[in-house]
Amino acid sequence: MSDSGIAASGLRKAYKDKIAHDGGRTRRGRVFSRVAVTALAAALLAGVATTGTAVADGRDLPKVAAGQDRPELQKAMQALVDAGFLGVQMRVNDQDGEWVGSAGVRKLGSAEKPPTNGSFWAGSVVKPFTATMVLQLVAEKKIGLDASVADYLPKLGLDRRITVRMILQHTSGLFNYTGEYFPDGTVKPGIPATGKEWVENRFKSYKPEELVRLALSKEPRFEPGKDWSYANTNYTVAQLLIEKVTGHSFMTEMKRRILRPLKMSHTMVGGDRTRLPGPHARGYYRYQDTDGQWKVADVTRQNVSLLAAAGDLISTTEDLHTFSSALLGGRLLPPKLMAEMRKPHPKSAGIFGSYGLGLYVKDAGPNCGGPVYNHNGSPPGGYSALMISSSDGKRTLIASINWGDAAFDAAQVPVVLDNLVKVAFCGGQSAN
Repeated sequence: MSDSGIAASGLRKAYKDKIAHDGGRTRRGRVFSRVAVTALAAALLAGVATTGTAVADGRDLPKVAAGQDRPELQKAMQALVDAGFLGVQMRVNDQDGEWVGSAGVRKLGSAEKPPTNGSFWAGSVVKPFTATMVLQLVAEKKIGLDASVADYLPKLGLDRRITVRMILQHTSGLFNYTGEYFPDGTVKPGIPATGKEWVENRFKSYKPEELVRLALSKEPRFEPGKDWSYANTNYTVAQLLIEKVTGHSFMTEMKRRILRPLKMSHTMVGGDRTRLPGPHARGYYRYQDTDGQWKVADVTRQNVSLLAAAGDLISTTEDLHTFSSALLGGRLLPPKLMAEMRKPHPKSAGIFGSYGLGLYVKDAGPNCGGPVYNHNGSPPGGYSALMISSSDGKRTLIASINWGDAAFDAAQVPVVLDNLVKVAFCGGQSAN
């Protein structure tokens, strides 16, 4: 989803860019949403990864990887907890089958590990879903990929130079309604999406058009097509586009086009919902009060309507594996449009790779079988998510991270993330 800002000087810009996207940035950092999504006390409990044939709610798991403990996956997952996160649940699917595990704890003051079948706020992981639906409408010739968005949404008053492709690739220049963060450290604030202000307003409800109109009341970051900058505004515009062209709500179209065909029964748009369904880990948010004192809030309950179609997803690792595998496996889009989705913009390079149309494309390095395709996510606080896939969808890594009451090690986060990819996609050997 969102994401908080990280303080290590060499990483500050990369994290600002990524984090500010989903919901803004916090002094504590936010793992991946903007990956922020990622960032992220000391291990309250060094949980050992678990494997098995069933999960807590009785749903059977697919073939578990030959009964292997997969210690390299366990170690790589535990490194996230050691970097400062409270807990992690992770699912890896590859040629050996499926492995699931968790580390850390599900809530402060507990020794219980996060549930491996738990639901979570997935944040910006919704962006590939949104992009997929728009591209399906392109395939149906109901939308033109390089057509002006203003042709479909004339009442918004959008710059006519902004195309559908631009909103999917973050090249529209539209102001990011969760705030703009610039390389020189200056900030142009948007709606409350970080810190004490967000904590105190985290149950406020927003309408998609309200968010877009707020963005349009601000000066654009750049002229359409002249640069790249991650902005949640683009994907909220995409929601309005989907709803205008189809005549149905965003959730109705997601159910019809993705969730029902793939039997993803544990995924939904958050909307005004404030509670996670079923088993789940608790998420916390560390912020500075007006007197400068650090405080921690339990933000397990929150309203993610401030990130309409940009970070308002609830899901599970099992469902996100299903989606990622289907998308990269070519089951949701025709080859020509899948190729467009995979084509990165040259100015978008960052720690997650370069941005295509709703997906990051990252060179994982030698012996990794080609690039990996991914999107991270985080609501404004408490949780982060990772969704990573091989180019053919046959190998995936899905993780949900719940934050605790400690600051994370900002310098270690990108190292840990890079190593996690290498372990899961490059032969199973840790780089450490």
